[in-house]
Amino acid sequence: MSRLVRRLLVAAAAILTPALAVTTSTLTRNPADAAVTLPPSHAKFDYQIGGAYTPPAGVQVVTRDRTAAPASGLYNICYVNAFQVQPGEQGQWDSDLLLRDAKGNLVIDEDWGEPLLDLRTADKRNRIAAKVNGWIDGCATKGYKAIEPDNYDSYTRSKNLLTAGQAKAYLTLLATHAHSKSLAIGQKNTVELAGQRTSVGLDFAVAEECGQYDECGDYVDAFGNNVIVIEYTDKGRRTACSQYGGTLSIVQRDVDVSVPGDPGYVRKTC
Repeated sequence: MSRLVRRLLVAAAAILTPALAVTTSTLTRNPADAAVTLPPSHAKFDYQIGGAYTPPAGVQVVTRDRTAAPASGLYNICYVNAFQVQPGEQGQWDSDLLLRDAKGNLVIDEDWGEPLLDLRTADKRNRIAAKVNGWIDGCATKGYKAIEPDNYDSYTRSKNLLTAGQAKAYLTLLATHAHSKSLAIGQKNTVELAGQRTSVGLDFAVAEECGQYDECGDYVDAFGNNVIVIEYTDKGRRTACSQYGGTLSIVQRDVDVSVPGDPGYVRKTC
């Protein structure tokens, strides 16, 4: 499984000094879209979707949940659960936008207790995108520079009710909106669709466990060095670091993506 988790300040010298070693890229898209700035490649990264905390010294890129404030002075990526419903938030969605099987039962991602969203028609995709794009607007207002829409691969857990084409069509709506807000947008996992990133409008990749499962090269083939790697085991981190430690952003976190001081907290780099 590529998705183990679905779910202030750093001193100026600690931020700016390492930043000299990396570059950011600015993409200018079609006239309907504003220019977006990609995360710096091969930057020190921290994954904080389990809770925001002061980034370790030298970190330049941070991902946080959309409900959190961005980290001051850094490149911030806003995590959005875009294809499934967070536990406890089912009542915030129109009932017909939740995917149901032939018996009328909700289709659930059993690992995380999250109902899948129903992407099967253009009307439903547009209605779902309207809600999620509101979250994206909130990320832009807070000062985030990019969006990480999670669960692109939810169609693989849909009991064959959803297709990759429907997932791509929906994510294209989000990408177009993100770009209109000058936000970059990343592909989260779903390596099998990485080769189609251009048609969807995806700018960089966030790959969980690509070292563990020997998939990092496939992301690099599609996104170049614009790949952020998150591993959850020492083996996965060592593999990713041995192959791409000089070119990609790589971090190992604990499965719960906990905060410093918690018993299970882990953060290691190359």
